[in-house]
Amino acid sequence: MRRRTLLQLLSLPAAAPAVDAAGPSALMAKPIPSTGERLPVVGLGSWITFNVGNDAAGRQECTEVMRAFFAAGGRMIDSSPMYGSSQAVIGDGLRRLGGVPALFAADKVWTSSPGAAQVETSRRLWGVPRFDLLQVHNLLAWEQQLPLLQEMKAAGRLRYVGITTSEGRRHGEVEKIMRSHRLDFVQLTYSPVDREPEQRLLPLARERGIAVIANRPFQQGALLASLQRQKLPGWAAEIGCTTWAQVVLKFIASHPALTCSIPATSRVDHVRENMAAAAGAMPDEALRRRIAGDIARA
Repeated sequence: MRRRTLLQLLSLPAAAPAVDAAGPSALMAKPIPSTGERLPVVGLGSWITFNVGNDAAGRQECTEVMRAFFAAGGRMIDSSPMYGSSQAVIGDGLRRLGGVPALFAADKVWTSSPGAAQVETSRRLWGVPRFDLLQVHNLLAWEQQLPLLQEMKAAGRLRYVGITTSEGRRHGEVEKIMRSHRLDFVQLTYSPVDREPEQRLLPLARERGIAVIANRPFQQGALLASLQRQKLPGWAAEIGCTTWAQVVLKFIASHPALTCSIPATSRVDHVRENMAAAAGAMPDEALRRRIAGDIARA
């Protein structure tokens, strides 16, 4: 079923209710190991989709995506100075929404220069008193930036510290940092077709008590584009999935080491579809293997 078709069905009286109607309490949430604070297993990314500059219509669309995200019980929004105007667009949306107490603001430091000035610029763009999570983006100058973030956390100006990588890059270095430094979060690429982290990084995260954020769950849409040509298997109904996007997100959420995934979208129907994946039954290990196998053969 295509996303547009799903949205049309959700609008019919006899259809299953949209995730907003189900209520935020229906969402699966997982604890951050370092504190026990719980986060819904689906968040919201902003790479590309929120980089709309000063386009009024684009900013309004992003605001509506955020509105639907929070209405469905979402919390974590992730951004970076690397993402063009995304930080400013998030800040504009938060102001339009009148502030969101449930927001879990996750951003990054991405510079080879001293990072304090960049962090402050990012905070002003978001319009938040402090970030919940700051991450060293793609390990850029991590030897310099990680101590800065740890100092901010110790001073109460930051709640959590992490590092990121994407597209399977530098996993060896990520592993070394995870073993030698105290981290609250690690962000990496993980999906049914990006499973290399299962070998070492995800077990290590569980061992070290590090929360894991999965980025690029849909490979910037390429994975879903390939899957749309395939009929959704009958087993999808066993876990309440009506789309491939929900299958992918439930596969990610069901891994015991994963805390949250951050699909990016600029469409309200897509964010509602994504958030619905955080509710209902999750695949067990046997179904996870079947999902991965069926997607690999698609």
